[in-house]
Amino acid sequence: MKILKMILSLIASLVGVIVLIAILFINFSPEFGAKSKGLFKEKIEKSENFKNGKFQNLTKTVVSTDMKFSTIPEYFTSGNKVPNWSIPVEKLPIDFFDNFSDSLTRLTWFGHSALLLEIDGKKLFLDPMLGSVPAPHSSLGSKRFNDTLPMAIDDLPNLDAVLISHDHYDHLDYGSIKKLNHKVGHFYVPIGLGAHLRSWGVADDKITEMDWWEKADFFGITLVATPARHFSGRGIFDRFSTLWCSWVIKGKTKNIFFGGDSGYDTTFSEIGSKFGPFDFAMLECGQYNEQWAQIHMMPEETVQASVDLNSKLLMPIHWGAFKLGLHPWEEPVERATKKAAELNVQLTTPKIGESIILGEVVPHSKWWVK
Repeated sequence: MKILKMILSLIASLVGVIVLIAILFINFSPEFGAKSKGLFKEKIEKSENFKNGKFQNLTKTVVSTDMKFSTIPEYFTSGNKVPNWSIPVEKLPIDFFDNFSDSLTRLTWFGHSALLLEIDGKKLFLDPMLGSVPAPHSSLGSKRFNDTLPMAIDDLPNLDAVLISHDHYDHLDYGSIKKLNHKVGHFYVPIGLGAHLRSWGVADDKITEMDWWEKADFFGITLVATPARHFSGRGIFDRFSTLWCSWVIKGKTKNIFFGGDSGYDTTFSEIGSKFGPFDFAMLECGQYNEQWAQIHMMPEETVQASVDLNSKLLMPIHWGAFKLGLHPWEEPVERATKKAAELNVQLTTPKIGESIILGEVVPHSKWWVK
């Protein structure tokens, strides 16, 4: 009996130590960001989309629709959920972003949902998650599928703006923001997310926080924070405390949609009616599962969303970089390709580091086939 009590006491002590370490990590590690205060908090509370102490989706949404505990062990295995090779990356020369024509629009994929957009002579980086692991610590997530980035962060050019869709770790990365901050002219983010940036050293006057349907003029480029069907949160108890969004980016001649993360609903049709047609749409296609079917799209829904938006060209994003779901790693693009053929939707599938020039260059190789 004494031995049993000693064992139980040791277990209780160990659990207590683990809990204490977790609490200290969450409260003192800068990766978790910060909460809005003062006038920034007041703007949150005045938002029509903030009700009962949290932000709400336009459509009734459940984060976990059919959670099966039997699938939990699958998150700790690799199998065909990750490639058994380092996927190809186009390395960019140091002068790649110099002197690009102001009359053209170019997008360069950095993997997952990170894209550098050159439009009307301005450089906008969308969800620049350039870290190796989408987690608050390198030991808490799976590493990138590729060994290298198209261009090192230190070699990137000065960026006129950064647009963030929401504060999940695979879209907003502490290390990337810290390294990019001095290169960035301005940050456009959903309401509440500015607190994270300010805690990481970004100046107040470099941040614009926007609610759904709000517009901003950026040197003649119209930016609109449009709704998405998702959620937010970087810690255990802060879900729905910051807003999430998609983005409309309307230049002189090109109209672009960046979807961020979103489950499928009628919002895509509404955005298409208000701001379409679009020359190009980047929509999430990956990390889906029937257990969270309302906050991420199945590949077939991704293609349908492009139709709803009235987009001329679709690029599947949110795949090909990290294991965040349970599906085979190449399945998203295969399913999207099949559906796009059925619906006569033009698809582009660049390699990481490969560029799209709207109206001129549209990559569509099956690079994921080894």
